[in-house]
Amino acid sequence: MQVVDALSAAAEPSRRRILQLLAARPLTVSEIAAQFTVTRSAVSQHLLVLAEAGLVEAEKVGRTRVYRVLPSGLRKLQAEIDRFWTDELDMLVADAHRLRRDQ
Repeated sequence: MQVVDALSAAAEPSRRRILQLLAARPLTVSEIAAQFTVTRSAVSQHLLVLAEAGLVEAEKVGRTRVYRVLPSGLRKLQAEIDRFWTDELDMLVADAHRLRRDQ
C-alpha cells in the first residue's frame, strides 16, 4: 500500500471539499456524496485516501460509517504546510504583489 502524506491527500480539490464538509460535522458517505457529482464509490475512495493520511476516521454505526476529521491529522497537515511555506515563498508573494502594483 502506498503511504499518503497529509499534504498530498489534501491537495486534491474533491478531498479538500470533503475535509471542509467534515469540519462542520460528522457525515456518512451518502451525505458527503450528495454534495458531489461523482459516484458514492468515488467519494469512498477519496475518504480512504484521507483516512490513510490520518486526516479522517470512520466509526461504524449500525450499517453505516460516519466520518469525521481528526484534529491530530489537521495539526499534522498544518505542520506540513508550515514546513513548506518558507521565507523564499514569502519573498515570491512579495515580488508578485510588487509586480501587480507596478503594472
